[in-house]
Amino acid sequence: MTRIVKVKPKVPSEDFEQARLSTWLDRQNIRFFAIPNGGSRNPIEGAKFKRCGVKSGVPDLCMPIPSGPYHGLYIEMKRKQGGTVSPTQKEWIVYLRSVGYFADVAFGFEHAKEIINNYLSLLPPAA
Repeated sequence: MTRIVKVKPKVPSEDFEQARLSTWLDRQNIRFFAIPNGGSRNPIEGAKFKRCGVKSGVPDLCMPIPSGPYHGLYIEMKRKQGGTVSPTQKEWIVYLRSVGYFADVAFGFEHAKEIINNYLSLLPPAA
């Protein structure tokens, strides 16, 4: 008897998806910056970052480009499947929205690209 083994396709990591987005943004000449809050750090380095103002839950990327009624765009990156938004990340998104920023969670590169294109479509037409 032949046994059929199903292999789950590997879901790209959040870092991989963010790196793809970063490359795409650079190629589009869209100004943005990453906010390196995640990752594992030793306790001494973690304490140093905290003293220097690193805040838990702040979204991964910022586009300081006003569009429509918004001051800029913040994106919290997650992998396509299996990514979860922490309570602290949700709090930051709610706060950023309350002070005039567009903030959203992107599940993978394609979703992030869609959010960015939709956001930039709010720009007023060039005179």
